[in-house]
Amino acid sequence: MNIISKLGIAAVLPAALFLNITYVNKLPAKVVNSLNMQDSSYSKTDLFDQNTQPKLISKQFEFTEGPAADKEGNVFFTDQPNNAIWKYGLDSKLSLFSNTAGRSNGMYFDKQGNLFTCADEQNEIWKFDQSGKRTAIILSGVNGRKFNGPNDLWMDGKGGIYFTDPYYQRSYWTRTQTELDGEKVYYLPAGKKEAMLASSELQKPNGIAGTADGKYLYVADIKANKTYRFTITKDGLLTDKQLFTDKGSDGMTLDDKGNVYLTGNKGVYIFNADGQQIGLIAIPEPWTANICFGGKNRDMLFITASKAIYTMQMKVRGYSKNASRQL
Repeated sequence: MNIISKLGIAAVLPAALFLNITYVNKLPAKVVNSLNMQDSSYSKTDLFDQNTQPKLISKQFEFTEGPAADKEGNVFFTDQPNNAIWKYGLDSKLSLFSNTAGRSNGMYFDKQGNLFTCADEQNEIWKFDQSGKRTAIILSGVNGRKFNGPNDLWMDGKGGIYFTDPYYQRSYWTRTQTELDGEKVYYLPAGKKEAMLASSELQKPNGIAGTADGKYLYVADIKANKTYRFTITKDGLLTDKQLFTDKGSDGMTLDDKGNVYLTGNKGVYIFNADGQQIGLIAIPEPWTANICFGGKNRDMLFITASKAIYTMQMKVRGYSKNASRQL
């Protein structure tokens, strides 16, 4: 059984996710940055140099996920089946950050350099200090019931946390069914101890990311194979749900031009702010899970894909919101 099946991903992805995407047949393991999409304000070389290719860094893992960059640009990511968080440093070296990671998935750094993770071993949100020590369990459930399994998260400028809570049955769980009614998006306001419901409108929310100005939140519904954009109100609620694109996603990130990066079975799909696909970075792995911007200048795209991690030099940068994680 491959790792995607072991993690419960393939079992829940609809056939449409694999069949209803328009792309070039038999894409090579290289960058495709012009797919005859609708015209946009970007030329084919605005995102990356035409000759740039994704660089394989390592293929030593079982299933990589959750990349997040600290304020220096070091990238941290998870090897979820092996219960580990790794660091890819500015020196291009790999080092183990934690080997008791709570099966962490999505991750995010706050302004103080603490790492928040979706630790779905016990369906919780964890906090790590800069040494790799877990310092707190931030959340473990809502209304007295355990979460399904927090999957990915994004932190706003106030320190509030938005996170998705889909249900993927894990091989390491003892439970066999959810305690909650539905798979939802939650928001934990800064300084609060109870999460509030942000959205119950999606079938299986997964990838999540917000804009630099904090006005909009993108959430992927991987089961419905769609990504939506919500308006964020002053009190943190989500309103004005709008279809962004007919493509779901596992992970998500934005660059400083407002382009949105989604992931899936062919690699990294790039959309402009109007929802028009403007590029594809093809990755030669069974599943591309997640991405973030890192590096000293925030212009390195870091890609987690099945057993591997890749980097790619970009002409755009991830935005630096509060010197926090690069999206």
